[in-house]
Amino acid sequence: MITVEKAIQIISQNIKQSSCFEEVNVSEARNQVLFEDIKSPMDMPPFRQSAMDGYALNLHDIKQYELRGEIQAGDEAHPVLKKGEAFRIFTGAPVPDSANAIIMQEKTSQMNSGVLVHSQPLKSHNIREIGEQIKKGQVALPQGTKLNTASIAFLTTLGIIKVKVYKQPKIAIVVTGNELIEAGHSLMRGQIYESNAVMLINGLEQLGFKNIKKYKVVDNYDKTLTLLKRVISENNVVLISGGISVGDYDYVGKTLVEMNVQQLFYKVKQKPGKPLFFGMKKDTVVFALPGNPAASLTCFYVYVRYALELLLGNLNYSVSKTMALTTSNFTKKGDRAQFLKAVYKNGSVEILDGQSSSMLHTFAMSNALCYISEKGTSIKSGDLVETILLPIT
Repeated sequence: MITVEKAIQIISQNIKQSSCFEEVNVSEARNQVLFEDIKSPMDMPPFRQSAMDGYALNLHDIKQYELRGEIQAGDEAHPVLKKGEAFRIFTGAPVPDSANAIIMQEKTSQMNSGVLVHSQPLKSHNIREIGEQIKKGQVALPQGTKLNTASIAFLTTLGIIKVKVYKQPKIAIVVTGNELIEAGHSLMRGQIYESNAVMLINGLEQLGFKNIKKYKVVDNYDKTLTLLKRVISENNVVLISGGISVGDYDYVGKTLVEMNVQQLFYKVKQKPGKPLFFGMKKDTVVFALPGNPAASLTCFYVYVRYALELLLGNLNYSVSKTMALTTSNFTKKGDRAQFLKAVYKNGSVEILDGQSSSMLHTFAMSNALCYISEKGTSIKSGDLVETILLPIT
């Protein structure tokens, strides 16, 4: 059994960045990772641009300027201003080369055929110069950038409509267990509704993964072996839910050994989620997750997401953490590290009741996990605790 920190280290040492890419529309690239540096095809702004509504001036020594006309955003005109002349100008409009400052309209007064400035502006004041944001040929976004709403908007302002991103991995989710049936059917005695596949699919889609298939197998050695051989050969990532413990009808571990899947670790010194398996079969990543839903989701957020981000080339990824003041008391039992379902708000965090690995109702109310290391023993109200912020939307 290994520590949480060692498990993360092993994942980072063994996940190889994908060498496959695809070209996609920028507008559809959110949550995808750039395969190469994107260089700006233009200066931004491409012309001298007004930063506000006001007056473009050719400065002189007195505060009165002769008003010669108006320049709106989108105008193609390129008037020439002599010293002491002004043009009414609006935010985003092109600034004439002969204008050397813009004064905001609130600092002026209109006169008969001119404008009076209350105080002379400095040269270049309120003018966005050509290439001020980025110059043609400069790297706009580097390889490994995970695209978000802002970065997509930035690329669009540069006129870029397609980008190369790391190709989405094929992901298979395999659910094991005789007792599991899909919601919508009547429960017989001993049966429960299967939620882990729905949970994992939603978690993957929330992170931007789309190429996902789900499989179900009963607790049977031969059927488990046959299915896992197929999905591991056909996919880049395989997430197996349940069947990894040592019960008489837990066949996942046995079949992975039969298939010569390289075990990189099995069992992590943590709660929930101790029976976690991570391995590789050639270039296919294999996680066998605990069957208990809360344990499975904890392992997904802490380990699976990390592996997927590395696979997609997002080398800057790290779990989102903060230190927060807890409003709760908690005493840990045993010597395992613990991830506690919690609610984080405005710098403080509340540890919730119902921390069992089988309980999702507490997870459903959580937006964070409080982490107690294996050496930690208890948390008291007012303590600063390490808090993992979950990607909850």
